[in-house]
Amino acid sequence: MYFSAQEMLAQLEGTDKRICDLVINNEIELFETSKEEIFSMLEERYQIMYNAAHDALEKEIRSLSGLTGGSAKKMWEYSKKGSLICDTIVLRGVAYALSCLEVNSSMGLIVAAPTAGACGILPGTLLTVAEKHNVPHQKVLEALATASGIGQLIVKKATVSGAEGGCQAECGSAAAMAAAAITEMLGGTPTQAFDAAAIAIQNIMGLVCDPVAGLVEMPCAKRNASGVANAMVSADLALSGIFSEIPFDEVVEAMYKVGKALPATLRETALGGVATTPTGLAMKEKIYGKQDTDSCGGNCASCGGCN
Repeated sequence: MYFSAQEMLAQLEGTDKRICDLVINNEIELFETSKEEIFSMLEERYQIMYNAAHDALEKEIRSLSGLTGGSAKKMWEYSKKGSLICDTIVLRGVAYALSCLEVNSSMGLIVAAPTAGACGILPGTLLTVAEKHNVPHQKVLEALATASGIGQLIVKKATVSGAEGGCQAECGSAAAMAAAAITEMLGGTPTQAFDAAAIAIQNIMGLVCDPVAGLVEMPCAKRNASGVANAMVSADLALSGIFSEIPFDEVVEAMYKVGKALPATLRETALGGVATTPTGLAMKEKIYGKQDTDSCGGNCASCGGCN
């Protein structure tokens, strides 16, 4: 068992084992299962991620609300052009991430990694980097185990809930999971993987959760897109030898404190941020109709009960 990065690193010290090895062995002991069964479950989740990352690339998928859709297809087509600002690899990951969010908002099947609102960051990052470097499939599954280990530690020390800790807890945790996963997948040490994860969280410390109309669509999708870039940059920083001056465990604890300090209006209630801009409120009214705020207090952004 382990409850912190410090404990994991202590258990790995002096061995050639990686974070993924420790995570897999822990799952085997905890659930009294086999390594084959663990990899079978990882494969199942990988296939769901892969499908969600590709389903909206060639066809436009609209959300049930009608607010979002078609962005993945646009980015996929744009990424094939010769004149780009970002590298093709980054934009491919962005397209994958957007596809996952569009599948989610149309009630399709995704892997909450760690949440539905942040479901595009890990697959967008992992699939793209694995394709670029021709990583063997077994190593990709091991990277998923690494990502889960990072997520486990965040849940133990803090939260991955936007309602409790803001979007930093959702997209920040997802970027941390992705950054650590690709760092270790490409041969980085466990220490470098934790450095990458710590950097990724610090990069968006304090990010609020302000879903327009209370739906996991806007600005969630674009934050998943930027989360892919965050994860890739954080991993490259760590692999270059640049480390996080603040240890991973302390960064996670700081994130939790920042999340608790955020007012309720900025924690998934749709009562602050871009959700309360004139345009955001007009979108909400278009979906739910004009709400009777005198009787409900206006705190039911996502229920539609006043329609």
